[in-house]
Amino acid sequence: MEQFYAPLDFNKIDKEIASLKGNAMVVEEIKNFSNYYKNNKSSKKIVENSASILANIRGNILDFTSSKDRLKLLDISNQLENILLIETQNWQTEDLVETIRKIEILTCASLGSGLLEFWEYDRIEKNFKSVTENKDVTIKELNNLLNTSRSIVEWSASLIKANYNEDVIKYTSFEPMAYGFIDDRVRNSIALSLGETVSKLGTFVAKVSKINNKVMSIDNQSAIRGLNPGYAYGELVVVDGDPNAIEVNTNKIYIFQNPPSELKPVAGIMTVSEGNLVSHVQLLARNLGIPNAALSNENLLDLKKFDGKKVFYAVSNKGNVILKPESDMSNEEEKLFEKVERSKNMIEVPVADIRLDVSKVINMREVEATDSGKLCGPKAANLGELKQLFPNQVVEGIIIPFGVFKSHMNLEMPNENKTYWEYLSNAFKQADAKKKNGVSDEMVEKYLLTSLAKLHKSILNIELDKSFVKDLKSNFQSAFKDDMGNVPVFLRSDTNMEDLKEFTGAGLNLTLFNIKNEAKILAGIKRVWASAYTERSFKWRQKYLLNPENVYPSILIIPSVDVDYSGVMITKGINAGAEEDLTVAFSRGAGGAVDGQSAETRLITKTDDYLLAPARQADYIRLPNYGGTKKYYTSFNKEILNEDNIDKIREFATQVRKKIGAKTGNKKQAYDVEFGFKDDKLWLFQIRPFVENKQAKSSDYLNSITPKISSSTKVNINEKI
Repeated sequence: MEQFYAPLDFNKIDKEIASLKGNAMVVEEIKNFSNYYKNNKSSKKIVENSASILANIRGNILDFTSSKDRLKLLDISNQLENILLIETQNWQTEDLVETIRKIEILTCASLGSGLLEFWEYDRIEKNFKSVTENKDVTIKELNNLLNTSRSIVEWSASLIKANYNEDVIKYTSFEPMAYGFIDDRVRNSIALSLGETVSKLGTFVAKVSKINNKVMSIDNQSAIRGLNPGYAYGELVVVDGDPNAIEVNTNKIYIFQNPPSELKPVAGIMTVSEGNLVSHVQLLARNLGIPNAALSNENLLDLKKFDGKKVFYAVSNKGNVILKPESDMSNEEEKLFEKVERSKNMIEVPVADIRLDVSKVINMREVEATDSGKLCGPKAANLGELKQLFPNQVVEGIIIPFGVFKSHMNLEMPNENKTYWEYLSNAFKQADAKKKNGVSDEMVEKYLLTSLAKLHKSILNIELDKSFVKDLKSNFQSAFKDDMGNVPVFLRSDTNMEDLKEFTGAGLNLTLFNIKNEAKILAGIKRVWASAYTERSFKWRQKYLLNPENVYPSILIIPSVDVDYSGVMITKGINAGAEEDLTVAFSRGAGGAVDGQSAETRLITKTDDYLLAPARQADYIRLPNYGGTKKYYTSFNKEILNEDNIDKIREFATQVRKKIGAKTGNKKQAYDVEFGFKDDKLWLFQIRPFVENKQAKSSDYLNSITPKISSSTKVNINEKI
C-alpha cells in the first residue's frame, strides 16, 4: 500500500546526523531529540525541543561548510517543523503561565522556521520573562504582553506576505485562486498555532480586564483591536482581495486585507494589516474621527457573510470594538446619526489673507510659518522657518506661490468662453443650485466630479506664462547653483487646505519624486496644480470643509536627497507610550512610511526604544542622480534604525519642541515630522502640527463604551485559563 504522511524515520536521521561536520552543539541537540522522541510522547517537551533545534539550525547553519550538510540540515529542519505543527495541536495549556510559555516557545519556533528575524526575536524575548518570573501579574502587564503576542503573529504572517505578495498579485491577474496562496502558507505554518494560542490568552485577558469586543458574534474576537476611536453607520463591505482595485464609497464601512495607499473618504475601516501608525491614511483616520481597527485574517473571513449588510461600528478610546447589525442599534446609537446642519463639525478655510498679488517665485529662505495660508501652504512656510532653525539639516528650496497659480487660472479656458477660475466657480454655483432644487447629493457630487475632471485635464494642458518660466529658471539657478535640468528635484503640492486645526489634509495632493528634465519639471508643475481637483482630493475636502472650492495650491521645489532610509516621527506616543515619547516609522529608501508601507515602527522614550513592528516592505526606491526612481529589494535580517540614529532622533525632537514651542508659544503641541538619513546624517523634509480628532476623544457615547480598568489589579500567574 502506498503510504502518505509517513512518520519520521529517525534511523535515517541518525545516519544523516552522524556524517554532519560543523557545529557540534547543533548535532548533539538533534541526536538528543532523536533519542527522546523515540521513547517519550510529551507534546509539550517535543514542541519545546523542536523549537529550540529549529532556531539553532537556522542560526548556525553556516558553521557547516559542506553544501550537502546544509541541505541535510534543511531537510531535518523541515521534518522537525512538521512534527511541531502536529504536536503543538496536542499540547493543550491549562493555566496562564503555561499559555504564556507556549506562546514564548512558538515564538522561538517562528524564528526557527524563518518567520521572524533574530534581531526581532531578541527585542521581544525579554517581555515573556518579565511576566512569568513573578507570582502575580498586573492587568496592565498582561495587556502589554497580549499586544506583543498579537504583534508576533502579525509579523510572522506579514513576512510570508512580504516574500510572496508581488508574485501572488501577478498570478492572480490571470488565476484568481492564486490570491489564496498566502493564506494557505500562513495556515500551514507556525503562525496558525501561535495565533490560536494568542487568541486563548486574549480571551482570558479580555475577561479579567473587561475589555470585550462585540463583533457580530464571530469567534476569536480577542484578535480585534481598535486603532482610532470613532463611530460610523453604513453598509459593510468586506474586501478579500486587492484593496486598490475597489472603488470606495464615502458612506460605507470597509474591511480590507491592508489599507490602500490612496484611500478616499470612508465611514469606517478595519484592516488585517494596519500598515503603520503614521501613514497618511492612518493620520487622516485619526484626524477625522474615522473608526479604525485591526483584525485577523480569520476574522475577515468570518465577517464575509455580513458583506452588504447595514451595520453600526464603533471603536472606543481604549480600543474595544463594536460591530453590530442595524437592527441591534440602541436608541442612543441611532441618535448619533440624526441629520444635523452641514455647518456643524465642518471647517471653513479662511481666504481673506491670501496674497494673490504675489506672482513671483520666492526663495524658501524668505518665508516663515506665519506665511502659511497667505503666500504659500504650510509645507513651504514651515520648511522655510525650519531652514532658519536647523540650517544644516534642511535643503535649499524655492516656492511657486498661490499668486502664480491664480494668475494662470485667470487665463481663458479653451472652448469655455470663460477663465479657468470662472469655470470652477460656476461649477460650484451650479452644484449649489441643484442641491437647493432637490437634486440628490449623489447626483450633485457626480456633476461636480465630472466638471472637476474636465478642469483637471485642461490644467494639464495650460500654457505656462513665459515670464513665469524665466523667473523660475532664474530662482532655480540662484537657489540650487545650477541650471534647471541639471539638478533633480521634488515638486511638492502645498495647498491652503492643509494642516488646519481640525483637518490635516495629509497626502491628498501630488508630490513628484526626483525630476531632473526641464520639460518634465514644467509639466510637473501643471500636474501638481491639477492634482487639487482629483476625485480623491475633492472628496476629502468636500466631506469636511465648508468651502472646498477655495483651494489654492502652491508648489515647494527642493533638491532630491537620496536617503538611505526615511520616515515619519510623531512627537508623542500613539496608541502606546506617553505624551513625551516619540512614535517613529521608517522604511528603506525615499518616501518611507507615508504611503502605508509596512514600516519599522518604534516607540522611543528618553531612555529606551521599543519595537512596535519590524519592516515588512520587500521593495523600496532610491533616487538616482539622473532623475526618476530605481526599485530595489531587501531582506529583513537587519533593523533599519541604528542606535546613533535613535540618539539623533531624540536630540532632534527635543530641539523641535524647544525651538518651535518657543516660537509658537505652545510647548505641548505634538508634531508630524518627515525626515530621512543619508550616511547617518539627519535631513528634515517637512513638519506639521499633529492633529487628532477631539470630538472622538470627548464623545459621550465613546466614553460610555470605554471600559473602566484598574490596570494595577493583579492576577495569579497560575490561574486556570
